[in-house]
Amino acid sequence: MNFHKLAKQATAVTLSTAILLGGSGTLTFAKEKDSSDYKNTYGISHITRSDMEKMVDQQSDPRYTVPTFDKTAIKNIPSAKKTDENGNVIDLDVWDTWPLQNADGTVAEYNGYQIAFGLAGDPDKGWDTFIYMFYKKIGDNSIDAWKNAGRVFKDSDKYASNDPILNNQAEEWSGSATLTSDGKVRLFYTNRQGWDPAHGFFGKQTLTTAQVNVSKPDSNTLKIDGVEDHKSIYDGGDSSVYQTVDKAFGEGNYADNHTLRDPHYVEDNGRKYLVFEANTGTDYGYQGENSLYNKAYYGGSNKFFQTEKEQLLQSPKKDLATLANGALGIIEINDDYTIKKEMKPLIASNTVTDEIERANIFKKDGKWYLFTSTRGAKMTIDGIDTKDIYLLGYVSDSITGPFKPLNGTGLVLHQDLDPYDVTWNYAHFAIPQKGSDNLVVTSYMTNRGYFDDQHSTFAPSFLLNIKGNKTSVVKNSILEQGQITINDKEKTKKKNRK
Repeated sequence: MNFHKLAKQATAVTLSTAILLGGSGTLTFAKEKDSSDYKNTYGISHITRSDMEKMVDQQSDPRYTVPTFDKTAIKNIPSAKKTDENGNVIDLDVWDTWPLQNADGTVAEYNGYQIAFGLAGDPDKGWDTFIYMFYKKIGDNSIDAWKNAGRVFKDSDKYASNDPILNNQAEEWSGSATLTSDGKVRLFYTNRQGWDPAHGFFGKQTLTTAQVNVSKPDSNTLKIDGVEDHKSIYDGGDSSVYQTVDKAFGEGNYADNHTLRDPHYVEDNGRKYLVFEANTGTDYGYQGENSLYNKAYYGGSNKFFQTEKEQLLQSPKKDLATLANGALGIIEINDDYTIKKEMKPLIASNTVTDEIERANIFKKDGKWYLFTSTRGAKMTIDGIDTKDIYLLGYVSDSITGPFKPLNGTGLVLHQDLDPYDVTWNYAHFAIPQKGSDNLVVTSYMTNRGYFDDQHSTFAPSFLLNIKGNKTSVVKNSILEQGQITINDKEKTKKKNRK
């Protein structure tokens, strides 16, 4: 047998090989570095394939499992209604929500009220996605206490300025809100332009802001008195740091997913930032088959890298992995809420997933905590399936990183309910509480349009304990639907727990 010829053929087909002839005369090949292999972190943190595979073994741990809720106790939000153009009263779906927060992430108080903004719309109209403002008096945590001030923006607001991006707005998507030092309500959200069915486009997404004028006409009511300073902030620049919609689809690859949304406002040492969901640009790994050979995206040992890479190259998820370049990005903004500086991504999920949503970041006990929601249906990891829902978390000594995974892998919360279960929940949002190691976790419950009588609604909140690089769900800690704060004297409500 011509061993040299055999070794040369094996090298051409797969990996570089070394010929090992055992005492039994059996010929084996030792895997070595492929000529295409490389390692480049691009100076940023990564959600690695190794961590995601290890995470699968943690999913059943009660410390990381979303509590079980009693479906018979779940209520639609009573105030989530609108009157259509024909005078018909419609019960709304309400999904992603976020509270009005102070600069440190704690819930703000506005003239004796707590405020939450949320996406809401007609259950029968999937394109009906706009931001509404809900509010309740401080101390009353019942879902019945939440009142609805209506849509934040009028249809005409997008035309009030000469902003060409705003002028083409089709929907309003998720964001954040902060109470400014002078007592104003500042909203940040995602402006989504219209779909482009001819090209499979998602619609251009742009980080956007406005001052929401809120008055208190009487002791029981808050009112939206219009908006001002409504303007675009950032749409991806030249695609070198964050992928733009034109870069994603401009070359005709309509299977790609593009994200530039969910702006989360935060301050550090007097500086203002927006952290948001995005995809890596051309200077930070980008996407393509070449990315499948980057060891930095795999983590773990070299043996894991080689084995996992070979499996991925033969996997039906290979094409999805080549496009996967999710990121949590950051920009610095000026005092007038215009962009000051484009900054490199905080963390990226190349080859793992294209979509890590609802960026959420705050500082606690000298450390920065970064959270993101994601779905198994968008991931490329064996052992993770379409029903898996996650909240991932990371910790750093600096707002700019490097970020390391909480709980060893990044797993903070997991649920895998049937989507047709009324208690199915997503978009988990961790809210820090003053003087406490417990966070309040909110989410929405029930998929849009799945039931005639049950709408997407505030899910029961619950507590998540956080210390250093560890988190755990607090036992028997289920709160009211939509509850966003706790106090030391409050007894945990248990009526929603089985």
